[in-house]
Amino acid sequence: MKILQIILLFLASIAYAGGIKSSAEVKIRSQFDVKAKLIFKKYTIPADKKSAIEKRCRQRFYRGKVYVWEIRFENAPPSIAVLDNVPGKAMPITFMVIFDWDGAVRFVDIIKYRESIGGAVANRRWLRQFEGWRAASQELLKNKIDGLSGATISANSIIAGVQKLALLFPEIKKEIDNANFSTQVTE
Repeated sequence: MKILQIILLFLASIAYAGGIKSSAEVKIRSQFDVKAKLIFKKYTIPADKKSAIEKRCRQRFYRGKVYVWEIRFENAPPSIAVLDNVPGKAMPITFMVIFDWDGAVRFVDIIKYRESIGGAVANRRWLRQFEGWRAASQELLKNKIDGLSGATISANSIIAGVQKLALLFPEIKKEIDNANFSTQVTE
């Protein structure tokens, strides 16, 4: 019986991961008026960069990989979307950040919130505070974003998570610039 439970849990996790990816792609497409070409890749975070970013943000990456989409347009610089998880009170929070080519945050969204309380972090008004922020400013993001009553753990996790991805952005962009970024294309 235990083997059957393990197999069912494994199959459910595979199906669930596909849902997260497609939900993220729907959100990406909703942000752009023009038809964009999405190039998807699971990006492995370099160990030295991972450690330095985690130390600076005081939050670990959920895994050693993040989901990345290069968003290409015909007559404009690309944008980059990055999907990751941060710790909630008991369950991870899946979120996505879209950066413009210069590294400024263009859009932040909660893709999957699994807690029964603290869901205010998915509020568009609160998430808009991140827009325009860039890691190059060297300011701590936590000092710029208003907190949320009743969602302190979730809010602080998302703040640190956005900062982590902003600090990781130059590495992802470098890989794209070096033409090392090619896998699954979504039209």
